[in-house]
Amino acid sequence: MKYQLVVFDWDGTLLDSAGAIVHAIQASCRDLGLSVPDDARARHVIGLGLADALRHAVPDLPPESTQAMVERYRFHYLSGDQSLTLFDGVPEMLQRLKAAGHILAVATGKSRLGLERALDHSGLRPLFQASRCADECHSKPHPQMLQELMAEFGIAAESTVMIGDTSHDLLMATNAGVDSLAVTYGAHPHDHLLEHKPVTCLHSVKELDRWLQDCA
Repeated sequence: MKYQLVVFDWDGTLLDSAGAIVHAIQASCRDLGLSVPDDARARHVIGLGLADALRHAVPDLPPESTQAMVERYRFHYLSGDQSLTLFDGVPEMLQRLKAAGHILAVATGKSRLGLERALDHSGLRPLFQASRCADECHSKPHPQMLQELMAEFGIAAESTVMIGDTSHDLLMATNAGVDSLAVTYGAHPHDHLLEHKPVTCLHSVKELDRWLQDCA
């Protein structure tokens, strides 16, 4: 196999959550009387650690209000996260990869608590052998998450691939010296993803699954 270690982003790659994240950012701004970012700006920060994401999405956020913004974001996101669903075909794709002998991992901008909640709700926990989160590593696009996952399993960069829906995922892969695959059905647009030179762009989970079966 070409890629022994297959690392997935979570939000917008496995879980159809980009819209909910945008809504939570915008609603939090309204709660605190801050200027509300448009959809494009709010979507752009998906994948970053939460505090970094909020600072980028809301440039006029006063430092002393960051914690309040984090709390309002969590309130709005968690009030609806149990209704979010995986993209069609995700469980079957992951099961095929694991059965074929790949090591599966997650590298996410979620907190550890948030990822654990999502793994349990989605039922995907048994399919992943490791994960890294933004509150225990540097936020994307820093390569630490991928570096630690490769070190954990003793897998070389050339045998690792990162799969994500944002430029932050692709830049993290570049910074770690690993290949990346871009999915265009999540947070960032196709043209923006192409700028970061992924191996390829896939437009659905079905396309991603077929590419991994044929090429990974």
